[in-house]
Amino acid sequence: MSRRADSDETRATARPGRRDGGRPDQPGRGGRPGRDDRDDRGRTAAADARPDQPGADAASASAEPVRTEEAHITAARTGRALTTSALHAAATGADTFPAVLREALGRRGLSLERVSERLKARGITISQATLSSWQRGRSQPERARSLRAVDVLEEILDLPAGTLRSLLGPRRPRGRTTPPGAEGAALQILGEDSVVEKALGARFRHFNQETSSLMVHDIVRIGESGTMSGFSTTNVLRAGRAGADRALFVLSFDDEAAEPVDIRVTCGRLAEATYLKGLKSLVLEIHFGRKLAKLDTTVVSYAVEVSPSLTRATHYERWSRTNLHEYLQQVYFHPGALPVDCHRYVREKVGAPPRAQRRIPLGAAHDVHVLTSRCKPGVHGVAWEYGP
Repeated sequence: MSRRADSDETRATARPGRRDGGRPDQPGRGGRPGRDDRDDRGRTAAADARPDQPGADAASASAEPVRTEEAHITAARTGRALTTSALHAAATGADTFPAVLREALGRRGLSLERVSERLKARGITISQATLSSWQRGRSQPERARSLRAVDVLEEILDLPAGTLRSLLGPRRPRGRTTPPGAEGAALQILGEDSVVEKALGARFRHFNQETSSLMVHDIVRIGESGTMSGFSTTNVLRAGRAGADRALFVLSFDDEAAEPVDIRVTCGRLAEATYLKGLKSLVLEIHFGRKLAKLDTTVVSYAVEVSPSLTRATHYERWSRTNLHEYLQQVYFHPGALPVDCHRYVREKVGAPPRAQRRIPLGAAHDVHVLTSRCKPGVHGVAWEYGP
């Protein structure tokens, strides 16, 4: 039903009855394994886009960012309301070229396709893929034609002359560059324009680069109607460098009706909880309470209650971009919604076909579990079927 994308290294997707398939980097999802859940995340979270074979066309297809007004904020544990504008500014850094471009596109309600067409009408050919790279910070305008396009963009987006031009940095080295570690590893699993990338915006480039997950324990609870009622995660993190003091988690849902109604953090401090309705994703920022020394470990635990979805949950997934020492998945079923068959599976990346499928038995507590040691990067899930 709902799907989650956890920390930089792991994403789980637990989704409430997703109809198009399952996928997430972070925690589980509900849907039917074997289908690409990408857009959700754009796929997804959503692979978080989610064409199976992301490329320039897929990137360009990501029309416009989620508008600020689409996001509603769940109050932090203290009860202090967090404003959308404050979270957006802190998350994106409103003084950068990509952030200002994204904000202007959202404010004007223009898709990348429309912008490309308007530029073409002015005699400037800029592809949607290029515009997508500009707004995500993957590249920047440098050639004479591109700089002319920036000037025209300012007119199209009703920005004062020089607004975008003044934010351009120094010329970058020519040639294709590989995204930095955390981003590159996530892209290998999620693909371009994933829901996770869209939910995090500029923060995706540095997605939990300072920490890595060692062990993760996901618990999913399925209610009497067969929909997900909630899930909890315990994540043991290790600092890759001194000074790490927080981690981001992206949790995605397959069904629009399934939304977070309560969030509890039992290890760590909840600093941000932003639900992006347009992406069906919840972004959590959890602080550790101290700065870690290099190789120090810390534990983060949180639980999310979910409103009833419209369809039954049929699977739960978590994606991981790095090796986990251990990953434990548990799914508890209400006695009135017991499955007739359960199996585990693995995907090499979001949208890839499931492999290594194996049946798993239902326990005395009406639960199934999968314990994986030396868990390799990829998507790890549990799927189940109900009787007639």
